[in-house]
Amino acid sequence: MSEESKYSLDPTVVELLEKARKDGVSTIFDRAEKMKPCPIGSEGTCCRICSMGPCRLPSIKRKPDMTDEEYEAKEAARRGLCGATPDTIAARNFIRMIAGGASAHSDHGRGVAEVFLAAAKGEIPGYEVKDKMKLYRLALDFGIEIEGRDDKDIAIDVGEAGLGIFGSQEGELPLTHRAPLKRQEIWRKLDVVPRGVDREIVEIMHRTHMGVDQDYRNLMNHGTRAAIGDGWGGSMIATELQDILFGTPEPIISRVNLGVLEPENVNIIVHGHEPLLSEMIVAASRSSEMIDAAKKVGAKGITLGGICCTANEVLMRHGVPLAGNFLQQELALTTGVVDGMVVDVQCIMQSIADVASCYNSLIITTDRRAKIPGATHIAFDEHNAMETAKKIVKAAIDNFPNRKKDAQCIPSETTDMVVGFSHETISYLLGGSFRASYKPLNDNIINGRIRGIAGVVGCNNARTKHDSDHVLMMKELIANDVIVLTTGCAAIAAGKVGLLDPVEGAKMAGAGLAEVCETVGIPPVLHMGSCVDNSRILMAAAAVVKEGGLGDDISDLPAAGAAPEWMSEKAISIGHYFVASGVYTVFGVKFPISGSKKMEDLLYNEMEETLGGKWGFEPDPVKAAHLMIEHIDKKRKALGIDKARDRVLYDMEMRRELA
Repeated sequence: MSEESKYSLDPTVVELLEKARKDGVSTIFDRAEKMKPCPIGSEGTCCRICSMGPCRLPSIKRKPDMTDEEYEAKEAARRGLCGATPDTIAARNFIRMIAGGASAHSDHGRGVAEVFLAAAKGEIPGYEVKDKMKLYRLALDFGIEIEGRDDKDIAIDVGEAGLGIFGSQEGELPLTHRAPLKRQEIWRKLDVVPRGVDREIVEIMHRTHMGVDQDYRNLMNHGTRAAIGDGWGGSMIATELQDILFGTPEPIISRVNLGVLEPENVNIIVHGHEPLLSEMIVAASRSSEMIDAAKKVGAKGITLGGICCTANEVLMRHGVPLAGNFLQQELALTTGVVDGMVVDVQCIMQSIADVASCYNSLIITTDRRAKIPGATHIAFDEHNAMETAKKIVKAAIDNFPNRKKDAQCIPSETTDMVVGFSHETISYLLGGSFRASYKPLNDNIINGRIRGIAGVVGCNNARTKHDSDHVLMMKELIANDVIVLTTGCAAIAAGKVGLLDPVEGAKMAGAGLAEVCETVGIPPVLHMGSCVDNSRILMAAAAVVKEGGLGDDISDLPAAGAAPEWMSEKAISIGHYFVASGVYTVFGVKFPISGSKKMEDLLYNEMEETLGGKWGFEPDPVKAAHLMIEHIDKKRKALGIDKARDRVLYDMEMRRELA
């Protein structure tokens, strides 16, 4: 085993990491080796919300000879200058992470809503309604009349209603009414129904200011409200409006990994999270005008690839191949054949500008909120979206002759995959055009062929072996007949090892799950989109409850969630809105409340009594998978389906015997 192989499951990463080191290029893997994380910050008990700190409250390591009185005295002495306890500090830090994550997803949703409304009014060219049925369904969810009305007027009303959820100050977010009725009752009883996306985020920042809310349970209660506002508000509206504008994803075949880059083509990578511009870049890169321009500089054509969730967006709708996930962004540049990397927002490393300079690659920032020193900025103008896209593509084309010929290395690895499973598509695949339904899924859960459902989502993290935790967890789950729904960088990891291939994936699944997948023609791991599209998993869960036979609430389902390689604040917000929706959710790597025993008890135990869902923490992905399976089995037992047997299909002779 080479030294580099300890860093990643992916051979392309191993190959290019070795090349980067030979080229004298520093990557995140090198920096993670040199810089160790702060142990107190990792525990969540470092407070820096005022200038009297930072106040660092390390956990007490109990010695064998320490009495209970001595231990309790040391615990009581763990106070910040203002008297804040570890529980208060950990809760403040945790819900500030929710605020950060919800802000990122919800600001994404706000941008989509603004463009959607402008497009509906006819103020910007290039965007149009592509999924009218989804427009009508969303209109009805907002209480908007559709009978006998023009589509343009409906779209304007939907755009205004969608934009309105961000600034609303009272009432209930309309899309929370999509949740099962029992779930809505739980939220109302606990007073955690969000009033407006922005209001709840701002209130987190107020509550966590020095000297305001100092009760860890009360702090977490509001964190729950804000997280619900993300999952059933900002994130959900982003997904819904993107589907209406760009089309609801349907199954499509594509490829994944850095082998998708072409040595003789202009290679452009889109990276980030918002598809408003990348949709136009896809169209521009495929236009005869841009292809002719590429040929004039000596290239044979243009290859477009993606990294992170912008990649997932254009993959699902256009089949654009995936170049890689979060930890591969620097290494993509290390190939020496990336002529332009176009970035928007979220999960973009500042270091890519330095790496790009070593290979004459061009980093192009496009969003006013996200600039990088050393990068070229070409501002995205939604009023001239295609012109902006062509300008960006042309900049990459013009950079093609500047490649360093002796610094090029494209790994050979690529894997085929089938992606694009929206919750509507899953319903269609299970029941067809006229009987679209989740009933076949419910029936196969009840009869035991499918043991349960797992959502495995989230980022990569340089503190654990790249892709390994995602892949080991998913393989363990499907081998135990648990169907997996995946998004984001976890989905890209799954694609690279064949889990998104119906034929190869079925070979790794248990007999019951494999039978169902082969019958329907789907892989055992379903790619449902980008990280903002976790709302699709919420909708799928709600649809399973609505179909009947598996309880009255999401918390009744034999289902669990996980983010084994989580990294960002968005992951905390996502995890918490799944917990708030009734899902047992397990995170890996580390968890930012380990310095507070009371917070651990609240999140790992007490929340199940109030919300029906709870958090779990287990850094070993296989052990974490079995925690999820144990939870699924517990729910099966509660539903009375733990001893379910396969349905017997009687032939005529057996029927005569019965008679």
